[in-house]
Amino acid sequence: MYWIEIIGTFAFAISGIRMAAIKRFDLFGLYIVGLATAVGGGTIRDILLGVRPFWFDDLVPLLIVAISLVLYYFFSKLINKIAGTMFLFDTIGLAIFTLLGLTKALDLGCSFIIAIIIGALTGAGGGVIRDICINEEPLIFRKEIYALACVAGGIMYFLLEYLGAGPAVYHGGCIAGVMIIRFLATKYHWELPKVRLE
Repeated sequence: MYWIEIIGTFAFAISGIRMAAIKRFDLFGLYIVGLATAVGGGTIRDILLGVRPFWFDDLVPLLIVAISLVLYYFFSKLINKIAGTMFLFDTIGLAIFTLLGLTKALDLGCSFIIAIIIGALTGAGGGVIRDICINEEPLIFRKEIYALACVAGGIMYFLLEYLGAGPAVYHGGCIAGVMIIRFLATKYHWELPKVRLE
């Protein structure tokens, strides 16, 4: 789980740094947005669960964001040329942090419904903070399926666990569930109905 968290932190850091770069932020601004994206969801999770934010006692996330910034600074052209870079990194971070939030809530004795909610907030929270920092309407409030993909991943987790699968399977199922729903929703333009005001 620790290495999964490192991968998620890196993915979210890159997505935040890239969005801030598009907005022409300086290096300090890139780092702050990358850090807020990487640790924002986990911080929201820990505050709601009444525990000390995870990065207060582990400086590795701060280091990962710094490494991400250096990599982006020197290889930004390569990263930007990769099709769907922003979407890919954001989706990876979304899926991994959904799993991390869900499992931490379960470890602290939360019910499965609350765990799914905490997982969704952990996954989507960093992206919301990122979008606010760069003065964009948060993705979670736009037409794209975002937070609901986290919920789907959480349901997949409990379904596989109920069927007797091992931890590796239902952990992987949660991550895969989030990513598959996110990819399909984007490819086929799935969206929730809106209230139409006359």
